[in-house]
Amino acid sequence: MSDDTPGQDLPAGFGFRPYRDDEDHGPMAAVRLGCVERDRVDARSVVEGLPTTAEIAEASAELDEPSKNQILVVRDGSVVGYATIRWWQERDDTWLYLHRGYLLPEHRHQGIGSAMLSWAEERIRRLVEEHGTARTAVIGANATASEQDATALLLAAGYRRVFSLVELELGDLRQLPEPGSELPAGVRTGPIRASHYRAAWKTVVDSYADTGFTQKWPFQDFVDTADPACWRAAWNGQDMLGVALCSIRRHDHTVGEVEELSVRTDRRRLGIGRALLLDGLRSLRKQGATTARLYTGTANPHRSYDLYEHVGFRRRNEYVRYRKPLA
Repeated sequence: MSDDTPGQDLPAGFGFRPYRDDEDHGPMAAVRLGCVERDRVDARSVVEGLPTTAEIAEASAELDEPSKNQILVVRDGSVVGYATIRWWQERDDTWLYLHRGYLLPEHRHQGIGSAMLSWAEERIRRLVEEHGTARTAVIGANATASEQDATALLLAAGYRRVFSLVELELGDLRQLPEPGSELPAGVRTGPIRASHYRAAWKTVVDSYADTGFTQKWPFQDFVDTADPACWRAAWNGQDMLGVALCSIRRHDHTVGEVEELSVRTDRRRLGIGRALLLDGLRSLRKQGATTARLYTGTANPHRSYDLYEHVGFRRRNEYVRYRKPLA
């Protein structure tokens, strides 16, 4: 047992152990599958869906020291749950340390979830001390609106809801209206090339200037993850007015995602956002997608929710973000 492995009492036959790389990805995916019915998981969600073994492996590889920041719950040697910790800095310099846990329904309400939560919080306190971020650090956790057990556990442990995301789906991309006179005079849409990346990045970043709880997004991160096949921008001459950053889901090419839809503040309410959205959705359809997903904050001040519903998107689930002071 390592220094980061919790020692709380668990029911007979249960224990904790560190993550062990490739041998754990299949069992971890099986835990997620086992939670689907009880938690009413939306398997095709682009926020928190049902990951494959390969996606679990990719997510684990992206963690900093996954053997220390990921822990498994085992019963008689079989994996029945796991918890993960990751962190990032937000625009207002807050350091968010986020933990997320999954436990098979038949093993809940026995104190195991509370022990997982205690491990995560103690590990986060050690990380904060190592990183020297105590002045601005907070603990975060997520749960969908349909995860009743996780929600109850977090609220009982002193977490408070700070915001939520709603995920929307457009069920049939074949039903999109054909291109028409959707844009103001002089405005055009077109693909985004590498030479446009900085302008596109700035358009998105500027759109979050007054939005709380948003992660810092350096330009190099934008470049490193660029996937422009379905990206579209609106221009007036050489002046970029807005962007729709759309992509095909790597593990399900029938699903497209609208990752960002941003229009410059001084050019909103002119139909540019709707035209960009439709242009991006047509690009997804051309690349083989049959449905599209997106998510937006429920407190979005720009009424983007209304735009998405007008185009045909329908609500699928709500993803609630909780936080707790470090002390």
